[in-house]
Amino acid sequence: MVLSGEWVRLLLLLTTGFLLSACSQPSRLAAVPSGAVTRASVLNLPNARFLVTDRAAMAAEGRASLEREKAARKAEGRSGPLPTAHFLALSGGGDDGAFGAGLLRGWSERGDRPTFKLVTGISTGALSAPFIFLGPAYDDALAEVYTQSTQTDIFKRRSILAAVTDDALTDTTPLYGTISRYLDDAFLDRIAAEYDKGRLLLVATTNLDAAQPVIWNIGAIAKSGGPQRLELVRRILLASAAIPAAFPPVMFDVTADGQAYQEMHVDGGAVAQVFLYPPTLSVRESPRRRVAYIIRNGKLSPPWEDVKRRTVSIAGRAIATMIASSGVGDTYRIYATTQRDGVAFNLAYIGDDFQEPYPGPFDPGYMGKLYRYGQDRGRRGTGWQTTPPGYGTAVPGSGA
Repeated sequence: MVLSGEWVRLLLLLTTGFLLSACSQPSRLAAVPSGAVTRASVLNLPNARFLVTDRAAMAAEGRASLEREKAARKAEGRSGPLPTAHFLALSGGGDDGAFGAGLLRGWSERGDRPTFKLVTGISTGALSAPFIFLGPAYDDALAEVYTQSTQTDIFKRRSILAAVTDDALTDTTPLYGTISRYLDDAFLDRIAAEYDKGRLLLVATTNLDAAQPVIWNIGAIAKSGGPQRLELVRRILLASAAIPAAFPPVMFDVTADGQAYQEMHVDGGAVAQVFLYPPTLSVRESPRRRVAYIIRNGKLSPPWEDVKRRTVSIAGRAIATMIASSGVGDTYRIYATTQRDGVAFNLAYIGDDFQEPYPGPFDPGYMGKLYRYGQDRGRRGTGWQTTPPGYGTAVPGSGA
């Protein structure tokens, strides 16, 4: 999710909509009724996606991935204990996603970047997750996305009246084109091949009708081989990066109880800035060592700002602070889950030593410098913390 002051100020202009309620609005099919949300299906693929309440379905997918991994190892003539399972979670952060892209590139250059058993992504993390899932061979493509893209590759501004007459302040047709330029059938075939080896690629969006996160099983969709799989995956990535009100929502045609409906999906960051796996699941059953890496594409808090004594400035600063604080809270939730399950925890984020001024959304100069900052961190293997920020720093003797 983009946190810049410019975006926040634009979003706050939506309040003018209450003064123009007579304007026409974009149409849509009926939303899935509340009682049928859990039965809604996309392309009739039973494991294409999960609600976080689908504990049994997600656990079954986890067990199936383990069996596929064992079968693939046997086919390759490998035996013995299962190797360490490496998990990677990529957060939102808009153009700050250049940090994670650079970090992975530097990690590749260091020579000890693992093949991840699980890769998850939200927002900008969802856009980079497929490249990272397929490994260092896609580092050049990811670098191109995060160092050469400009605003015109991401969105087109609409009239300010779009705040009340349309579904967003911008048009993300350019972002869909950027996604499509890299994501083709051959790309999905490679993801499907890795899915067959027991690896998982998961992307989160937010079902705005149901106000619930949805976890999309990209490998299973790629493996389905259906003619609509490519369009579906492209739209999932577009939806995960759809900052509410700034970027248009993405509508998904679904069926429930034999009826056709539409779901409205937006940025997964509306619910969480980063996810690894739901706390309601446990990976303890697998007899192997597990290591988790969480990349937060942002700083722990917004940079200092001389806030103007104006409604929009105050509200914008408060929203940016709230979102950043929520992201830190996500790392604590993941940490608690990994400690319960015996998973090693590692966290990287943009440090205060990166002081490049922010010129505005998707500036190639800014993103290039942030990419190189992350790349240097990856090469040196520095910057990974084994606890969340501030954890274990309590002042002695301060308890009651």
